[in-house]
Amino acid sequence: MARVHNFSAGPAALPLPVLKEIQQELLDYHGTGMSVMEMSHRSQAYAAIIEDAEATLRRLMNIPDSYRVLFLQGGATLQFAGIPLNLMRRGKAGYIVTGHFAKLAWQEACHYGEAPVLATSEDTGFDRIPDLSGVRAQADGLDYVYICQNNTIFGTMFHDLPDTGETPLVADVSSCFLSMPIDVSRYGLIYAGAQKNAGIAGVTVVIVRDDLVGDGPAQACCPTYMSYRRQADAGSMMNTPNTFGIYVCGKVFRWVEQQGGLEAMGRMNHEKAQTLYDLLDRSQVFKPFAEPASRSIANVTFRCTSPELDTTFIEGARSRGLEGVKAHRLTGGMRASIYNAVSLESVQALAAYMEEFEAAHRSL
Repeated sequence: MARVHNFSAGPAALPLPVLKEIQQELLDYHGTGMSVMEMSHRSQAYAAIIEDAEATLRRLMNIPDSYRVLFLQGGATLQFAGIPLNLMRRGKAGYIVTGHFAKLAWQEACHYGEAPVLATSEDTGFDRIPDLSGVRAQADGLDYVYICQNNTIFGTMFHDLPDTGETPLVADVSSCFLSMPIDVSRYGLIYAGAQKNAGIAGVTVVIVRDDLVGDGPAQACCPTYMSYRRQADAGSMMNTPNTFGIYVCGKVFRWVEQQGGLEAMGRMNHEKAQTLYDLLDRSQVFKPFAEPASRSIANVTFRCTSPELDTTFIEGARSRGLEGVKAHRLTGGMRASIYNAVSLESVQALAAYMEEFEAAHRSL
């Protein structure tokens, strides 16, 4: 069976060369006579895998030596609690709420201290990044300011980071991780669930500045397992980590490096996104969801002129091998997640179907 064009939001497409390499190594990893899934996480062979994954990621992102890289479990959702438990030392952090996951993170933080909402676009249905001009004045005295940099469900992203002064910026970058260059030094902490753009489900990458890790968690009630300090000291191996997931991440990091790094990824992802946005902007059948100035390069969200046409479009897409285009229930309509592993050819195949659909339904 031929592989489909996979636009799923996560778990998402993986690079084909990575899948083939994993397939070749699945039964016998580098002459060990066993799979990575079978080997001890304390073995010399596995130590080389996790060390190489971290070293490759540090090169890719130019991560300063003053930051720790952690490979954790529990999904990005666990960090909604892990961040305030570790960083909310004065009991107050600010949240910019731009979508479903940012709102969930804010609600979780409210269990551990004060969490004022500094800005939100909820009043417009999360179709944009809100005005951030007042954030700097509100950031003073806070433990951190939190954002979700790319909103997978609504298809928006921060193209400019908020000015938080001396207050650390914390960002969920799950769906834009490795999709373009970022300056790690502008953040106190960034984290990403791997299943969107960096690997398979079950691994969360946390990159956190050393001074924020400190001597231990901010709050005494923090479970030992969720302590960044303890995880950093243990090299992400307080217990058995997601060994296979970290192995896959390392393969993806290498693949991104081989494609030319984050500069090359950024150029490619902008080209893919622009292909779809140009079509949407001239369409009479499709309506883009996100405001132009806030559009994501990772998740392109749109609707037809009626829910019935949405259903027809989704069914037609699936019959053409275009999978994962049905949007989240909170927005309805369609979404194309065009992560690094989604080729320009796949995006062009989707665009061709959209043009065909437009021609067939423009007069209806």
